[in-house]
Amino acid sequence: MGKPLDRDRALRMLEEAGCPPEVIRHCQRVAHLALRIARACREAGLDVDLDLVEVGALLHDIGRARTHSIGHVFIGAEMVREAGFPEEVVRAVLTHACGVRPEVAERFGWPRDDYAPRRLEEKIIAYADKLVEGRGILSFEEALGKLVERLGPGHPAVKNLIKIHEELRAILGGGLGQGRPAGEGLRPEQA
Repeated sequence: MGKPLDRDRALRMLEEAGCPPEVIRHCQRVAHLALRIARACREAGLDVDLDLVEVGALLHDIGRARTHSIGHVFIGAEMVREAGFPEEVVRAVLTHACGVRPEVAERFGWPRDDYAPRRLEEKIIAYADKLVEGRGILSFEEALGKLVERLGPGHPAVKNLIKIHEELRAILGGGLGQGRPAGEGLRPEQA
């Protein structure tokens, strides 16, 4: 059985792991936006684990304490598992990149899989992570453009981000229950 989901414990773990301050701030901004999206999903009648969303979002980039390569996904998942967090948090860390090519996972000692977000909580975390940049929030189109530029249009992460966007849009209409894009209405420092 994993330890309880605790925001303060997650923040301490980021610091103790040696995450740079900018990574910790990014994780906090992603958690803020992810919680906002999760609450809107809950208001739309869906069952969403807000604690999982918050702690998973806070810990999603913990692997960046050791590397800034895609390996941070797998290293972070191992760190979170070793710390005794539930498998749902491990999976949130493992899937926040929206997917990796199976051969990349294998290079890091993980089974060949695409590691796409499957649970709603995982999708929310991955989506928020792609929208948060610096102190601001990108539109979906900007986030998608940057991901395509970095990975190419056929990459699993690109395809998965589009699917997540369409799913959230179907749930929330134009935005967070207020007809706005997911990040609109937040001041950059709130993201």
